Amino acid sequence: MKLLLDESIDVRFRTRIIGHDVFTVAFMRWKGLSNGALLARAANEGFDAVITTDLAVADQQNAGALPLSLVILHARSNNVADLEPLVPALLREFNHLAPRSVVHVYP
Repeated sequence: MKLLLDESIDVRFRTRIIGHDVFTVAFMRWKGLSNGALLARAANEGFDAVITTDLAVADQQNAGALPLSLVILHARSNNVADLEPLVPALLREFNHLAPRSVVHVYP
């Protein structure tokens, strides 16, 4: 899968997601884009999912209108140490991730 980490997530977290092509907003030079513009750009660039810790994005955006999934990580903070416990559940979600869906991953 081609995955995009939102700028709310520490870029070092990308190395924890094994077996997928993981890009960051910083690497793509998309920092500062609004959520809507970011999702649209990611969809146009062929990303399968955008991963974020922004809990409000699902309510602010119509994820069903884009051909990608939105994965929301629920952690105490966006630090790598707080996100790492979510990795096993996150990887399991990728096995059945459907386009145009919003998925919440909890510890």
